[in-house]
Amino acid sequence: MLNQVIKMSERIKVLGTFALLGFIAGIAANLFYHTAWPWLLKAFPTILQVEWMVSGIAGALLTVIMLVLWVYLSRSQE
Repeated sequence: MLNQVIKMSERIKVLGTFALLGFIAGIAANLFYHTAWPWLLKAFPTILQVEWMVSGIAGALLTVIMLVLWVYLSRSQE
Protein backbone atom coordinates (compact mmCIF):
# COMPACT_ATOMS: atom_id res chain seq x y z
CA MET A 1 0.00 0.00 0.00
CA LEU A 2 2.78 2.43 0.92
CA ASN A 3 4.63 1.67 -2.34
CA GLN A 4 1.53 2.63 -4.33
CA VAL A 5 1.25 5.91 -2.45
CA ILE A 6 4.93 6.68 -3.09
CA LYS A 7 4.60 5.85 -6.80
CA MET A 8 1.51 8.06 -7.09
CA SER A 9 3.23 10.96 -5.35
CA GLU A 10 6.16 10.67 -7.77
CA ARG A 11 3.75 10.80 -10.71
CA ILE A 12 2.03 13.85 -9.24
CA LYS A 13 5.42 15.54 -8.87
CA VAL A 14 6.26 14.85 -12.52
CA LEU A 15 2.86 16.08 -13.72
CA GLY A 16 3.11 19.16 -11.51
CA THR A 17 6.59 19.91 -12.81
CA PHE A 18 5.46 19.73 -16.42
CA ALA A 19 2.41 21.84 -15.63
CA LEU A 20 4.66 24.47 -14.07
CA LEU A 21 7.02 24.37 -17.05
CA GLY A 22 4.07 24.81 -19.41
CA PHE A 23 2.82 27.75 -17.36
CA ILE A 24 6.26 29.39 -17.46
CA ALA A 25 6.51 28.75 -21.21
CA GLY A 26 3.14 30.45 -21.67
CA ILE A 27 4.29 33.49 -19.73
CA ALA A 28 7.50 33.62 -21.79
CA ALA A 29 5.53 33.37 -25.03
CA ASN A 30 3.26 36.22 -23.92
CA LEU A 31 6.23 38.43 -23.01
CA PHE A 32 7.90 37.62 -26.33
CA TYR A 33 4.74 38.43 -28.25
CA HIS A 34 4.34 41.84 -26.63
CA THR A 35 8.01 42.90 -26.64
CA ALA A 36 9.94 41.30 -29.49
CA TRP A 37 7.16 40.54 -31.98
CA PRO A 38 6.65 44.13 -33.25
CA TRP A 39 10.38 44.49 -33.86
CA LEU A 40 10.59 41.15 -35.68
CA LEU A 41 7.67 42.09 -37.95
CA LYS A 42 9.54 45.23 -38.99
CA ALA A 43 12.81 43.37 -39.54
CA PHE A 44 11.40 40.30 -41.35
CA PRO A 45 7.93 41.23 -42.64
CA THR A 46 7.53 38.60 -45.37
CA ILE A 47 8.74 35.50 -43.53
CA LEU A 48 6.95 36.20 -40.26
CA GLN A 49 3.57 36.76 -41.87
CA VAL A 50 3.41 33.14 -43.02
CA GLU A 51 1.42 31.41 -40.27
CA TRP A 52 3.00 27.97 -40.54
CA MET A 53 6.50 29.48 -40.31
CA VAL A 54 5.64 31.36 -37.12
CA SER A 55 4.02 28.27 -35.57
CA GLY A 56 7.02 26.14 -36.44
CA ILE A 57 9.50 28.60 -34.98
CA ALA A 58 7.48 29.01 -31.78
CA GLY A 59 7.05 25.26 -31.38
CA ALA A 60 10.75 24.61 -31.93
CA LEU A 61 11.79 27.25 -29.42
CA LEU A 62 9.36 26.09 -26.76
CA THR A 63 10.41 22.46 -27.25
CA VAL A 64 14.10 23.28 -26.91
CA ILE A 65 13.49 25.36 -23.78
CA MET A 66 11.40 22.61 -22.19
CA LEU A 67 14.00 19.98 -23.10
CA VAL A 68 16.84 22.02 -21.60
CA LEU A 69 14.85 22.55 -18.40
CA TRP A 70 14.00 18.85 -18.21
CA VAL A 71 17.63 17.82 -18.67
CA TYR A 72 18.77 20.35 -16.07
CA LEU A 73 16.15 19.34 -13.52
CA SER A 74 16.58 15.58 -13.99
CA ARG A 75 20.35 15.46 -13.51
CA SER A 76 21.58 13.01 -10.92
CA GLN A 77 22.51 14.68 -7.66
CA GLU A 78 25.99 13.21 -7.07
